[in-house]
Amino acid sequence: MDHSPTTEPALPGPLDFLDFAAARGGQLYRTAYLLTGGDSHLAEDLVQEALSRMYSRWKRLSRLENPAGYAQTVLVNTFVSLRRRRSSGERVTAEFAEVAVTDRDPTLRLTLLDALRELSAPDRAVLVLRFWEDRSVEETAAALRLTSTAVRSRSHRALGRMRALLGDDFAERADAP
Repeated sequence: MDHSPTTEPALPGPLDFLDFAAARGGQLYRTAYLLTGGDSHLAEDLVQEALSRMYSRWKRLSRLENPAGYAQTVLVNTFVSLRRRRSSGERVTAEFAEVAVTDRDPTLRLTLLDALRELSAPDRAVLVLRFWEDRSVEETAAALRLTSTAVRSRSHRALGRMRALLGDDFAERADAP
């Protein structure tokens, strides 16, 4: 009879928070940038706030199956609660900081960001999660704590508002090479 000790495979240790933040920071920033309608400073603040909320609970959160998904949810909830409070004295400006653009059509990008900025925060959150992050209706509903029906309805209305803001000639411009 074999009396050698049996060992179970060790569970992986918790992820290092700095590695997680470095790996996911860019994606969180891109999402925040779209949520804020192109306000890079507010996007940076949102990412910092979301990561700081996660850091305080990292020992528990690092054991989650998908901490990156949880980070996205924290980011969106932080954005929505910030818009509800609106206690910030900062004002959104129509001018963008000069940054290098690698888009084929920077005018199109700015037009879309302007239209996104005109939407309410919840409408913007739904559109960004559904169409930029390419999340399913159910994933978007879970992230925003809405029903699937509410996400579908809000998506439909928000897309209608975007079309109204962008005008009829926008579809032709967007399809042009």
